[in-house]
Amino acid sequence: METKLQALKEEAIAKIKATLDTKELNDIRVKYLGKKGPITDLLKGMGKLPAEERPKMGQLVNVIRQEVTTFLEEKKEELEAKALEERLASETIDVTLPGREVKVGNHHPITRVAEEIEDIFLSMGYEIAEGPEVEKDFYNFEALNLPPDHPARDMQDSFYISEETLLRTHTSPVQARVMEQKKGEPIKIICPGKVYRRDSDDATHSHQFSQIEGLVVGENIRMSDLKGTLDLFAKKMFGADREIRLRPSFFPFTEPSVEMDISCFKCGGDGCNVCKQTGWIEILGGGMVHPNVLEMAGYDSKTMTGFAFGMGQERIAMLRYGIEDIRNFFTNDLRFLSQFNHTEL
Repeated sequence: METKLQALKEEAIAKIKATLDTKELNDIRVKYLGKKGPITDLLKGMGKLPAEERPKMGQLVNVIRQEVTTFLEEKKEELEAKALEERLASETIDVTLPGREVKVGNHHPITRVAEEIEDIFLSMGYEIAEGPEVEKDFYNFEALNLPPDHPARDMQDSFYISEETLLRTHTSPVQARVMEQKKGEPIKIICPGKVYRRDSDDATHSHQFSQIEGLVVGENIRMSDLKGTLDLFAKKMFGADREIRLRPSFFPFTEPSVEMDISCFKCGGDGCNVCKQTGWIEILGGGMVHPNVLEMAGYDSKTMTGFAFGMGQERIAMLRYGIEDIRNFFTNDLRFLSQFNHTEL
């Protein structure tokens, strides 16, 4: 039996050394060390040997099994290393080939304009305040001097969720909430965000758009402060040679109220197709905070005054980049958006 074991070992090792691939090597392992292999058969026949020979033969079988296993593992490592070397040699990379261009995106033009507007007002000491887009009727209208029967509500025909809840029609509710929280303290904030109105979508109107509104409340706040603030904003946003003019207007939450125009940046005020031959372009509205709004928020309108203003980000972006159709901002047309890649504000 010992002679037979030695012969099996030599036979197995010879075949292991001669094999050329891992599949054939695995077949050899199964043939000699598997459950039906000759070495396993010899182990099963140990019971037929005299008792005094079993320990010696059992030890010999285990030694031979271990030697065959060691040869198998070494051969497997050798074959795998060779296969890896051949694969690496076949997968050469030509480092002289030009690289693939990585397409770089950029901020959406509305985001770019919003960030620039925010930076301008932050530099003037304003803080940014935000609020919910699903708003209570009280903050959206009543707290802004627009009671339920006020005809000005018709100008902001709205998406109502219930009688008391709607999608906000402007970011003014944020101002009302901040005034309520401050309880008579001075305020200097801007309120950016999306707003919603039941407008028919066309080249200049959308049911969803973005606004940035501003509010300043304190002692001795005057209309001249509003004019100076808006004049500085216009020059920083559209150029140092821009002029502004204020025209009387009406808003329920401000009194007096104004619309602000800037001198046309295309013709310099001479008249062209952009300004419709007037020399001026309307960009925002504002005014002095109505005493009723201050009183409802807990302010003493006799000692505290304030001004507020609001502008559409899309309107500013359309003027800034010469965009003629507001719908371009929302269609996700890459031909339109790619114009703003690598463009410095």
